[in-house]
Amino acid sequence: MCPPAIAAAITAAPALLAPSPAPAIDTARPGPVMGAPVGWIRAGTAAYRRAGLALFLAGFASFSLIYCVQPLLPAFAQSFSLSPAESSLALSLTTGLLAFSIVLAGAFSQMLGRRGLMFGSMLLAALLNLSAALAPSWHGLLVARALEGFVLGGVPAVAMAYLAEEIEPGHLGKAMGLYIGGTAFGAMIGRVGMGLMTEFTSWRAALAVLGVLCILSAVGFLLLLPRPRNFVPQRDFSLSFHLSAWAGHLRNRALLRLYGIGFLLTSIFVTLFNYSTFRLSGAPYHLSQTQVSMLFLAFGFGIVSSSLAGSLADRFGRRPLVLAGFLIMLAGVLLTMASSLVAIAGGVALVATGFFIGHSVTSSSVGRLASLSKGHAASLYLLFYYIGSSVTGSIGGWFWEHGGWVSIAALTGALALAGAILALGLPAPNESSRSDSCRSGASRPDSCRTGAHRGG
Repeated sequence: MCPPAIAAAITAAPALLAPSPAPAIDTARPGPVMGAPVGWIRAGTAAYRRAGLALFLAGFASFSLIYCVQPLLPAFAQSFSLSPAESSLALSLTTGLLAFSIVLAGAFSQMLGRRGLMFGSMLLAALLNLSAALAPSWHGLLVARALEGFVLGGVPAVAMAYLAEEIEPGHLGKAMGLYIGGTAFGAMIGRVGMGLMTEFTSWRAALAVLGVLCILSAVGFLLLLPRPRNFVPQRDFSLSFHLSAWAGHLRNRALLRLYGIGFLLTSIFVTLFNYSTFRLSGAPYHLSQTQVSMLFLAFGFGIVSSSLAGSLADRFGRRPLVLAGFLIMLAGVLLTMASSLVAIAGGVALVATGFFIGHSVTSSSVGRLASLSKGHAASLYLLFYYIGSSVTGSIGGWFWEHGGWVSIAALTGALALAGAILALGLPAPNESSRSDSCRSGASRPDSCRTGAHRGG
């Protein structure tokens, strides 16, 4: 028998495929011109609340599944007789495959649609998490985790594109902040819950429970998310179109700066959290699995800071917020150099706060700068973002094994300084945020003149 959640989704499928009520639109806005948006989802409407809750569930499910193994790395090392760098593959393979699948998802969502692709990705990833829980060997677990990362590519890039296409631009930062807040909540619950359940049961039981919870989240997402109004589907797959869109965005210097910032943000964040678990579970602290998992309660600061950052960026611009995010992360890294547990916890909280400020503002900026082929632009941002997690997160194992926490702090501190330098080059609040994608060849000149866009 299939689980009740899946059975409910199958039963409800015919109704979900029928036309749903249209989101509230801005009737004062001029009508569509040559493919321009027919109407935005406005803040304060029922459609806006449904979209926000649905994408909060998507963020929760996807990020809890991605990062649920982070507090389990010491347990994997003990269970399978692994080094810290080897155990980090349970996360690095997931984010590495995720990075490349996001690019593919951005292209195929043009044909498959936004909502269905996100739902399918969430459901398959949850089922693969159940498979990882049952895997008899380390290599079997790695295969399940790698496939999980690959199928999850349908969520982050498509969610960013959906928000950029459907939400009224003046409130995009707030809506993106809510989605990022969902990712923070999922990342926190996934990590803390894994630690708590592993302490009293086993890491296998913990992974299985999370898989079931994320199946329910996927069903809730499908029931809540309003159907896209401004997405223009392509029935025929055109490789040349996708290559042109990606190449155009990669020639856009403003977008390249954002991609570099995303790479640095996640490099610092994942590396520091990965090896904090090893530091605190070893001498002289010898914290238990439950005590180490409490470290990830720092993500609560991310839930608040991401929402606030989105609203502040709408008012004051991107540069000061992203710069502040990196400087807060740098202060947190320096604070973790202390030996006091209170100081380490405070430093971790600052790193989490700075990370979610920077990621919330940077990710919403991608959609604004890329007024054309938004899905392609978002997928490239997340490609760089997850490559940072995968590559630097694993390289950090070498630094940990050869230099301890001093080396980890030196690595992440240097990356934070590089990020602050990149942030200084972002447009000032009074500068235009219009994308130069038209000049870079990402779309047709007539589309640039009329403001039309093709969902990507």
